[in-house]
Amino acid sequence: MLDRLRGFVGRHRAWFVFGSGLLCGIVATLLVSAYLVPLFDRSDRLEPGDLIILSGRDDGQGNQRQALVDEWNALHPNNQAHIETISAVADAQRSEMVARAQGKRGKVDIYNLDVTWTAEFASAGYIRPLDEDRLDTSGFLKAPLDTCRYEDELWALPFNTDAGLLYYRSNLVSKPPTTWPQLVATVQDVLSRDGAPAAGYAAQLGDYEGLTVNALEAIWAAGGDVVDARGRVVVDSPEAQAGLTRLATGLAATTPQVILRDSTQFDETATTQAFGAGKVLFMRNWPVAHRALDPPSGSDAAPAVPFQVAKLPGPSVLGGQNLAIAKDSSHPRAAQKLIEFLTGERSQQILFEHGGFAATREIVYRDATVVKLYRYAPTLLEAIQHARTRPITPHYSWFSETFRQIVRQALANGGQLPDDAKSRLEGALEGYKR
Repeated sequence: MLDRLRGFVGRHRAWFVFGSGLLCGIVATLLVSAYLVPLFDRSDRLEPGDLIILSGRDDGQGNQRQALVDEWNALHPNNQAHIETISAVADAQRSEMVARAQGKRGKVDIYNLDVTWTAEFASAGYIRPLDEDRLDTSGFLKAPLDTCRYEDELWALPFNTDAGLLYYRSNLVSKPPTTWPQLVATVQDVLSRDGAPAAGYAAQLGDYEGLTVNALEAIWAAGGDVVDARGRVVVDSPEAQAGLTRLATGLAATTPQVILRDSTQFDETATTQAFGAGKVLFMRNWPVAHRALDPPSGSDAAPAVPFQVAKLPGPSVLGGQNLAIAKDSSHPRAAQKLIEFLTGERSQQILFEHGGFAATREIVYRDATVVKLYRYAPTLLEAIQHARTRPITPHYSWFSETFRQIVRQALANGGQLPDDAKSRLEGALEGYKR
C-alpha cells in the first residue's frame, strides 16, 4: 500500500501545490479502497507457493488423482500441489479436517469434502466461497453441482460423484425389477427353484452411514421422505413408515428369505463378497463393486457370478466428493485454479476412464471409450440424474447418527417408528442432542 501511495505521489507531485487537504483526501480514498479489496483479487496472477490438498484415500485405479496433480505441477512450477492423505474412514476424515480448519494442525489449502459436509464447513467458516464470476459451471451434472451450494453461494466444485445401483444375477433374472414389490415377487419365484441362492437381497445395513443411505432409499422407494424440500421432518408419514416396514419384513426369518439377515452387519465390501459368493440374487451397492466383481477388460478370467446392473427400485442417494478452498489459505486464486483443473472435462475423463471415478460432467458418460470400459456408465448416468441428496444441514453428522438410531429401533420393532422419532430428528437438524 505504501509503495502504491509513493508511486501515485511521485507521478502527480504537481497536484499537491493545492495544499494538504487534497493529499489527505487521496490517502483516505486509497485506504478505503484497500479495505474493500474483495476476497479474490481480480487479477489473474496466482499467488506463488505450495498447495496442500487434504483428502481421504484414493480408492480409484492407478492413482489417477496423483497423476493429475503431477501434471498440474509440471505446468505450474510456482504452485506445486501435494495430496495429504488421511483416514479412509469417513468419520475420522471429518474429524481430522475439522481439526485442521480450527487451526489445530498443519496448513491446508483445499479440502476434499464428502458431499454431506459442504454445509457444515461453509456454515462454520472453514471454507470460502468460490469466485463464481470466473467460473463456467455449465458442463457439470446438476445434482452433483447442487451439493456444492449452501445458502445461495457456491462453496466448492464436484470432484467425483456416485449413485447406488441394483446388481442382479443375470443367469437367474431375465428382467430387473423396477419396484420393491416386483423385487420381492422375483425373489419368491427364483428362490423356490432348486440350487437357488440363500436369500434374495443384500445391502449395507450395518451401523454406519450405509444404514442411513439404505434406509433413505427404502423410504423414497415407497414414496415417502424423512426431510421434505421445505426442511420439515416428515418421517412419520404412512409412506415413510411403509419403507421401513419393507426392510423389517424382508429381514424377518421367512421362506424364502427376502433380505440376507447378515446385512445388518454388512458394509459395502461384505455385501460385494456375499453377492460374489452367490449367496444372494440381488444387491444394492455403489459402482465400485463392479470392479471387484468384473475382471479388467482383456482378462481371461470370468466374473465370480454372471451379473448385470440396473437402477434401484427408487431414487438413489447421491454420493461423491467436493473440492473447497480452506478459509485460511494464503493462495485462494491458485487453489481455485487447481480445483478448476481437477474438475475440468479432460481431468474428469481421465479420472473415470483410467481411475473408475464417476465423473461429474455429463459429456464423459457419452464417450465411447468410457462406455466400452464401464458397461454400466449409461445406467449410472441415469441413476445420478435421478438421485437425491441427503438432508442439507450444518449438523449432518449428528442428524445421520440420530436417524440410524431411530431406524435400528424401527427394524427391531417390525418397522414401527418410536413415538419420539420426529422430535428427535427435528432437534438433530438443528444440532440438538436429545
